[in-house]
Amino acid sequence: MALSAGTNDHWDWEVGSRSTWGSWSFQELWAYRHLLFRFIRRDFLLNYQQTILGPLWIVLQPVLTLVVYVLVFGKWIGVSTGTVPPVLFFLCGILLWGLCNDLFTGTAFIFTWYNYLYSKVYFPRLIIPFSITGTHLARFLIQLVLLLVVFVYYWFWRSQPVVLNVWLLFVPIAVLLVAAFSLSLGLLFSILTARYRDLSNIVHLGIRLFMFVTPVIYPLALVPQGIRWLVTINPLTALFEVFRYALLGQGSFTAGQLAYSSLSIILMLVLSLVWFNKQSARLIDVV
Repeated sequence: MALSAGTNDHWDWEVGSRSTWGSWSFQELWAYRHLLFRFIRRDFLLNYQQTILGPLWIVLQPVLTLVVYVLVFGKWIGVSTGTVPPVLFFLCGILLWGLCNDLFTGTAFIFTWYNYLYSKVYFPRLIIPFSITGTHLARFLIQLVLLLVVFVYYWFWRSQPVVLNVWLLFVPIAVLLVAAFSLSLGLLFSILTARYRDLSNIVHLGIRLFMFVTPVIYPLALVPQGIRWLVTINPLTALFEVFRYALLGQGSFTAGQLAYSSLSIILMLVLSLVWFNKQSARLIDVV
């Protein structure tokens, strides 16, 4: 018995070959929310299964990086961290930069890494980058426990004064803005790396160089006035400074810089989502 559909039948959504700039639907993304959570859970299991230390790598990686930074930049090069202990100063930068770096590199190659899924079954293409974002935000929250432990150690055993200010309320917003910046940049580069494979080398080199124009291993106050503009045009600069100021009481930023960072990142996110939605339907035949 043949199945047929009338012209007046109602459809929840329709899968077609045509893409537009504004065809994305929050209703469709919400309908696939369970798939999103399953991808996040799968990423955790794949990353830490069949490893000796398992989930301990979430905190062990920043600890090993912290040891290197304290020895090289704190002891050898002698980067001044003011009145803040170098361990606390570098750890704040390492955790926030780790979120930015891992989220960007995780989304910049999604069409290459997830081609086996995109080419075989339909689901909203944004589910994959959103799941990567959720995974790294969850890892960041776990790493914040490490930061809290270090804070407690310095407060009780090193007599480091406790810093409590109203900017602590801005910390979640700063973290989300950093994640939004990385997601936006990753979505843009995911289109480019799908079309031009040799860009993968530039992506890895570029994100390493970008760290040096972001106050990760140094405070903004140490940057000479002649080249400070190069650092301040970076939307992440004010977010890193306010993150440290809220937790450590030390940072250089203005309300104008925060407004510039917030507005530019929101604009980047909207443009990257629109462009990703327009181009993603066409890239499966290219990859």
